[in-house]
Amino acid sequence: MADTKLYNILGVSKTASESEIKRSYHKLAKEFHPDKNPAAGDRFKEISYAYEVLSDPKKRDVYDKYGLKGLQEGGQGGGFPPDDIFGNFFSDFFGMAGSRGGRSRRARGEDTIHPLKVSLEDVYNGKTSKLQLSKNVICGHCKGIGGKAGAVVSCKDCHGQGIRISYQQIGPNMTRQFQTHCTTCQGQGETINEKDKCSKCEGKKVLNEMKILEVHIEKGMRENQKIYFRGEGDQQPDTEPGDVIIVLQLKSHDLFQRTGDDLIMKRDITLTQALCGFEFVIKHLDGRDLLVRHVAGEVIKPGDLKGIQHEGMPQYKNPFEKGNLYIKFDILFPENNFASVEQMKHLETLLPPRPPFIMPTGEDVEEVYLMEYNENERRAREEAYASDDEDHMHAGPGVQCAHQ
Repeated sequence: MADTKLYNILGVSKTASESEIKRSYHKLAKEFHPDKNPAAGDRFKEISYAYEVLSDPKKRDVYDKYGLKGLQEGGQGGGFPPDDIFGNFFSDFFGMAGSRGGRSRRARGEDTIHPLKVSLEDVYNGKTSKLQLSKNVICGHCKGIGGKAGAVVSCKDCHGQGIRISYQQIGPNMTRQFQTHCTTCQGQGETINEKDKCSKCEGKKVLNEMKILEVHIEKGMRENQKIYFRGEGDQQPDTEPGDVIIVLQLKSHDLFQRTGDDLIMKRDITLTQALCGFEFVIKHLDGRDLLVRHVAGEVIKPGDLKGIQHEGMPQYKNPFEKGNLYIKFDILFPENNFASVEQMKHLETLLPPRPPFIMPTGEDVEEVYLMEYNENERRAREEAYASDDEDHMHAGPGVQCAHQ
């Protein structure tokens, strides 16, 4: 049977297009992101991994042919090196503590996902941020044993399993087996006498320390892009540390909106500027002043979109190539009675002529006048009509004549 687990995680079919996969990923990532839903860390990691495979045509092809095992083993001729990143993903996401070429490997700890808010200026210019994180490290005093040499013994109550097996009779000749957490060793499978515990970690085998990471934000990086610090996750005895994964979260900007490698901004101009030309300055993300000129006679209409080439975002890993900057214009019209009647007549001589108009005649012609639209009044009338309709629906039957 074909392996569809990654498709199921994203909620798409095996024949889904790239755009469908991308759309589903963005929807799920927004819903289960740890910044918004702290309890959904594992779910977010599954979603991220599924997208990482299915959004890459080569990896997706290997997965479709050979499933998760094929990815783990290097694709069975699919072109993946044996030491690629998939070995790490499998043990973390799906509990597949795999092997490479028959070699055994230690269990792998969980990844630590940390959202990092960055400004549009940061991803335009590039930046190095120092991030302080708390992590567990193997106690150097006891070397992760938890106490003196020989002081750690297997728990007698759970036989070193960390769990106890209990049975409950639920009917004639019927019992139910269930597991409970071993309270003697607190699920550790081993015990240490209090007097023999390590004085530094108090038998916990690990200590908490602060770690400062230098996060290099490269030009052109995008929303939700991940920066990996391999092996910088929490340490545990006999466990390979997971990764620290920094997920970039882009702050909103007062002027610019990013769309891919392009930037979009809005600009209000007066009717005079729209007809007669204008000059204005844009303060760019790197501090430069862009002087924008538009000549008289080239009319700007409401909603017009104009572009400036190569003034958008730098491309990731190719920062000398940039997208475009687009400006969406809105026109500010003058207030009522801004000019005298004579001035308006003169203005009309400068503007294009009115379209021809034929006045209708007859008794069916009625002259009406425009008024200002008021949303609150419209809503009040609508609610009043709805209330009247409801009263009519719930009204009881009228008085009936008595039957003889």
